[in-house]
Amino acid sequence: MNAPATIFQPQHPAPGDVPVLTDEDRARAHHYALLGNLFFSAPEAPLLAALVASARVLGSGDTPFAAAWAGLGEIAADSDAAAVHDEYHALFYGVGRPEVMLFGSFYLAGFLMEEPLAELRDDLAELGLARRPGVAETEDHIAALAEVMRHLVLTGPDEAGLARQRRFFIRHLQPWYARLADALAVTPQARFYARTGALMRAFFDIESEAFAME
Repeated sequence: MNAPATIFQPQHPAPGDVPVLTDEDRARAHHYALLGNLFFSAPEAPLLAALVASARVLGSGDTPFAAAWAGLGEIAADSDAAAVHDEYHALFYGVGRPEVMLFGSFYLAGFLMEEPLAELRDDLAELGLARRPGVAETEDHIAALAEVMRHLVLTGPDEAGLARQRRFFIRHLQPWYARLADALAVTPQARFYARTGALMRAFFDIESEAFAME
């Protein structure tokens, strides 16, 4: 369930040493990968089943994060892959303007392909990341940004790496992820993805609080 969405590819070799990750960092990377996958494409039946199983463990408790996991597990158990596929395309690839936008530039500037995307591309180039050939989504797609954060968590658990994570998250995700979650929460067609947005919000809220303490 934690495979990356493969939107980006490194443009220069990674450091030779394999970083030592804590259990917390592995869990963070797992959640970034999961959100990237769910927003990159509609989940197939095995992933829906994995969500139900994960929710049994992560959905117990009285925190917003646990409640979000419980809600996602509940809707995953009550959904089939074909219905979620139809929902995904109705929400994000409808005729004309999509019901819900998944691109940061829209929330930050009101239009696609605006200055926030140019700034993001500069930061990605500095990190040695570029969009894979054939990928249609621009780099400010929420799945792409989640994939970048997963990459940063896995490759930089040290102090310098945490600084890179913090800077990227604060610049490119923190200003708009709540607006995306709000849009999903109020869109009538969103069933599975309203719960996905709730998990995104709960997890990113935890990340925001952690980065604020550094």
